Amino acid sequence: MLDHKTSVERLGAFSDAVIAVIITIMVLELKAPESSTFAALGPLWPTAVSYAVSYLFIAIIWVNHHHLLRFVHHVTTRLIWMNFAHLFVVALVPFATSWIARTELAAAPVAIYAAIFVFVNIAYVVFEREILVQADPEQLSPRARSIARLRSLTTLTIFASAGLLSVVAPLLGFALICCALVFYLRPDVPEIGKVSRETHAKG
Repeated sequence: MLDHKTSVERLGAFSDAVIAVIITIMVLELKAPESSTFAALGPLWPTAVSYAVSYLFIAIIWVNHHHLLRFVHHVTTRLIWMNFAHLFVVALVPFATSWIARTELAAAPVAIYAAIFVFVNIAYVVFEREILVQADPEQLSPRARSIARLRSLTTLTIFASAGLLSVVAPLLGFALICCALVFYLRPDVPEIGKVSRETHAKG
């Protein structure tokens, strides 16, 4: 039977490998122009923008995934399957990224792109809650848990709204997706009161 440390490391290592493959697949979609002029790079803007946003999204997923594993005390079968489900949805990101790049951010591709973000967020929320059940109160206070739930609900609402908006205004929908990513740039959810006290103490 594997000990706790080995089990967590295996879970993290497998997830790292899958995410690395996902990033590699996205990179392979970056095709160099046949012309040798700088002007030839102009038409590639949808590819560059979609790749940059998707890369940021994958990076955020990895950072938050790495952060959550710190709270794991027991790697259960349920947790493993939830991790697989989360990675399965994340693996769809390269497909949507390629589609919106080739269609220059058309309505349907951007809407599907947003829908994938919705499902990724749902899978992450389920995965997150399964892990946070194991977190000690010293590691994560009830208030921090509430903030985490509020953040998840907020981003889920934004992604869903972006999908609906993309049907009529794909560029605005895509911009809304980018705005939602800001909420997850920092994996931990600091308590406002605690941060204020720490800042005052340092001052």
